[in-house]
Amino acid sequence: MDHPLICIVGPTGAGKSSLALRFARAFNAEIVNCDSLQLYRGFDIGSAKTPVAERADVPHHLLDVLEPDSVYSAGDYGRAARAALFDISGRGRLPLVVGGTGFYLRALLDGLPELPTREPGLRERLTQREQSHPGALHRILKRLEPSAAARIHAQDTQKLVRALEVRILTQRGMPDLATGAPLSGYHVLQIGLAPEREKLVEAIAQRTRCMFELGLVEELRGLLHGGLTGEEKPFEALGYKQVLRHLRGELSLEEAISSTEIETRQYAKRQMTWFRRDPRVHWIPGFGSEEVVFQEAVGQVSNLQRV
Repeated sequence: MDHPLICIVGPTGAGKSSLALRFARAFNAEIVNCDSLQLYRGFDIGSAKTPVAERADVPHHLLDVLEPDSVYSAGDYGRAARAALFDISGRGRLPLVVGGTGFYLRALLDGLPELPTREPGLRERLTQREQSHPGALHRILKRLEPSAAARIHAQDTQKLVRALEVRILTQRGMPDLATGAPLSGYHVLQIGLAPEREKLVEAIAQRTRCMFELGLVEELRGLLHGGLTGEEKPFEALGYKQVLRHLRGELSLEEAISSTEIETRQYAKRQMTWFRRDPRVHWIPGFGSEEVVFQEAVGQVSNLQRV
């Protein structure tokens, strides 16, 4: 018989973590993080990690497991998350996947095609080429594989390097995502949170201000003083990249806050577009902190456990 698996998805600011903690306590569940930024140690305020004291009684997996300079892919996440699921289910507990990184969730549930392992020397040469000639990697990929270049932003160096790396090593383009091996042995319920747009905009504005008030600038300054350069992948995340520009004198504090809020709203919209494309998601209107949302979700999970 398949094990039950619950996934809580939706846009940033929708209250996924709040709902997940109540769920975990109600259903004896363990949380598997599916937020790419929360994988990294030290990036706490800007990633909206639940404070340690609030999550102490609920086991969490794939949270604070990477150093900031680690290279990590969706494929890496998919393999690690599946291992976590098997461990949790094997102990008779309910796994609860929570987060808004849609591509990571796809890697977990649907699998990704097999790709060649990274070749550090090649990656270094490609990265140096981009640093010396900005835009070069996108131009090369556009010549070699126009369809892939059309899907990748010209400034997304990490994705450009990977696409060219695969092309060079295999002499073929990136394989179709549909060739991945889906997760088996689980009966999956995906619950999506869908607050009203105007209320979500307000929530994002409030959360952004709160992050800065809680010490986002000081957190980033401490990371830099601890030996990081600002070039590590987590510094590309919303909030952190704005604060980095503020500390470098490129933005005022108010401009950094405003930019973070605007880009977070845009990101939330992209998240909803991503998850709305998946017909397997069961949508619940409202925020995860609302009692009516919790009760509706409990009903869906109870039905799943009876299957």
